[in-house]
Amino acid sequence: MGLLERVVAEPEEPAARPRERAALVERLRRDVVERMGAPAVAGLVRSAETGRAAEELGAACEAVLSGDGYRNVPTAERGALVREVLDQVLGLGALQPLMDDPGVTEVMVNGTGSLFYEKDGALHPTARVFDNRDQILRVVDRILAPLGRRLDESSPIVNARLASGDRVNAVIDPVAVDGPYVTIRRFTGRIRSLDRLVELGAMPVWLAQLLSWAVKARQAIAVAGGTGSGKTTLLNALSHEIPASERVITIEDSAELSFKGHPHVVRLEARAASIEGTGEVTIRQLVTNALRMRPDRIVVGEVRGAEAVDMLQAMNTGHDGSLTTLHAGTEREAVSRLVLMARLGMDLPASLLEEQVATALDLMVMGKRLPDGARRVTTVSAVERDEGGRARLVPLVDYDEPNDAWRLVREPEFVGRLPALRIAAEGEVQRWRTSCG
Repeated sequence: MGLLERVVAEPEEPAARPRERAALVERLRRDVVERMGAPAVAGLVRSAETGRAAEELGAACEAVLSGDGYRNVPTAERGALVREVLDQVLGLGALQPLMDDPGVTEVMVNGTGSLFYEKDGALHPTARVFDNRDQILRVVDRILAPLGRRLDESSPIVNARLASGDRVNAVIDPVAVDGPYVTIRRFTGRIRSLDRLVELGAMPVWLAQLLSWAVKARQAIAVAGGTGSGKTTLLNALSHEIPASERVITIEDSAELSFKGHPHVVRLEARAASIEGTGEVTIRQLVTNALRMRPDRIVVGEVRGAEAVDMLQAMNTGHDGSLTTLHAGTEREAVSRLVLMARLGMDLPASLLEEQVATALDLMVMGKRLPDGARRVTTVSAVERDEGGRARLVPLVDYDEPNDAWRLVREPEFVGRLPALRIAAEGEVQRWRTSCG
């Protein structure tokens, strides 16, 4: 089919209908504001009683829709129109249905006319989009206002955490070419255990048992992987294996780890500078301070800078069993990144810092997101120190992606000590060996 034929064969109506609907929603919103009065609507927006506010605004929408100006609107569509107006006035506009869906794990606004979400590991476009730049900015302002943050030309990038734990990144011009862009990573909190990861196929039962024993045996563990590989989720599940008798201090850029049921957890969160440029508290400052808080374990949500050297020193000075994550594509890359980040905090030779890595870490666990969106724990390696002081990675567990199968390459040294540590009986260890053999 030629270009002219395609133009003739594809009428403009489907493309025009979203614009017509958006215009209808906007007209309904204006008419409702006129009917109730702007001060009354503003009061509903500020009200803490969201249920009552939605009820009053919904009743006003129904009253307006009953008027002569809306006789041509089909009855079947009126409920959806009311919901869209409520979302615009009281909620987050086109984002609200996605935020109300617990299955949505990520929301991505790519300027006007483009809105995607992630669900079950796959990306999907939405039918509802933002019609103009101002609509997006109003939503961003609504998100940031309670947090005391701002987004403008002098500060065109913002990272923030909602009360729900969701992480928000927003970028506007001049940095965003076709923006504004908004990315919201949802914090569902649904995965809090290794058993749940087994149910989701992220690892077999015997590997979950091995990782549980590793935490209880106070192995220092770094979880590495790319963006979206499930690092924080795995870290959260591992953290739940820490015995209740131990004092845990968590340090995060945005607090996401959940410790429901653990009696002794201290949660610390980094803080960005205020509008005046003051009050910043970095991850490194929190790691340093945590050492003065009598921790049994330190859990750093992610090391990404100079705090790496403080984390390594903590692991090397009696805080065995500490946990962290970092971005890396391979185990060797993870070691190199730790060395590079540590050099930002302390100007020492790379060889000496790699020796610190080799003596601080016991295990490196790699995660990966597969093309279909599924997440897998792909390798577990022991971190040892060779004769030259370099970090040597010894494969313990590997993953066969084509067959979706795991193999125990070598039994970790700590497994043989579990009975003496009173973590597992000899018979339990033997049954585990049989299950993964």
